[in-house]
Amino acid sequence: MCDENDLSALPKPNPHWQLTRRQFGAGTGAFALAACTGMASEEQDAPTASGLVENTVVIDTPDGDADAFFVHPASGRYPAVIFWPDIAGLREAKRIMARRLASEGYAVIVVNPYYRDVAGEQFADFPAFRANGGFEKVGPWRDKLSSEAVMRDAGALAGWLDGQEAVDTARGIGSQGYCMGGPFTVYSAASVPARVKAAASFHGGGLVRDDEQSPHRLLTGTPDTGYLFAIAQNDDEKAPGDKVALRQAAAAAGVAAEVEVYAGDHGWCVLDSPAYHKEAAERAWGRLLALYSANL
Repeated sequence: MCDENDLSALPKPNPHWQLTRRQFGAGTGAFALAACTGMASEEQDAPTASGLVENTVVIDTPDGDADAFFVHPASGRYPAVIFWPDIAGLREAKRIMARRLASEGYAVIVVNPYYRDVAGEQFADFPAFRANGGFEKVGPWRDKLSSEAVMRDAGALAGWLDGQEAVDTARGIGSQGYCMGGPFTVYSAASVPARVKAAASFHGGGLVRDDEQSPHRLLTGTPDTGYLFAIAQNDDEKAPGDKVALRQAAAAAGVAAEVEVYAGDHGWCVLDSPAYHKEAAERAWGRLLALYSANL
C-alpha cells in the first residue's frame, strides 16, 4: 500500500515540525539523553506540568529486552495503548503524539521496533532519517519484523502493560501504528485477541498481501476487535483494490472496520513527516479517539 523507499516522491521537510520541536524540546532533554545512550529506567518520575508521568522502560520479550517510552496520567487507571512507530522509529514526534493521547486518558507505550539490534532513538526526526541514509540503515533491522516476531512483541507488551498500576485491566487494549507500524496493529490483535479490542492503522503498508499472514486475512481471528484503516490518497492511487479487500475481509470476519481514504499523502498523520497534513491528521485523530471510546 506504500513505497517507503521512494525518497524522490517525498516533499520538502515540513516547516511546522520545527516549531513543534522547539515548543516541546525543553521538557524532553532527560529522556532524549537516556535514549541516545541506550539506558532506561523504570523509576517513576514526578508528574509533568501537564499532569502526566513518563518514563523509559525495558520490557522482557521472547526476543530480548525492548526499550520503550511509557506515558500516562499521574493518577488513576486507564485503558492501555500499544503505539507502533513508522520506519524512522522511536523519536520525539512519536513521544509528542503519545503524550497527547495520554492526556485524553490512556496509558501509552511506544516501543522501539528495532530493539533486537539497537537501543534508543536512532534519528532525531524524519528529516534526519532521510538525510542520513535511514532507509539503508534500518533495512536489516526491519527485515526481522516478521508477522510472527511482531506478534511475540505484542504479547509481551500486553502482558507488561497489564502489570502496571496505571492500566485498567478490566478494559481492552488499543493498538495504533503508522506506515510500517500499520499492519502491526492487526498482528497485535491477532496475537492477544482477548486483550486488544481496537486497532488503528494510519497510512499503513502491506495490509493486503498474497500470503496467509497478510493482515487482512487475520481479521477472522479477532471477532471482538474494532478497526480503523486510514489510507493515504497516494497509496490508494497505487493500490485502489486494497480498500475493497479490507472491507470485504472485515465483512467476512464479522468485525467492525472503518476503511477510508484521506486527503493526505503517505505519512500525513506524523508531525515530523514531510507529508504532514494538519487538517487531515486532526480528522484522523478524531476518528482514533472515537474508535477507542467505542471499544476500550
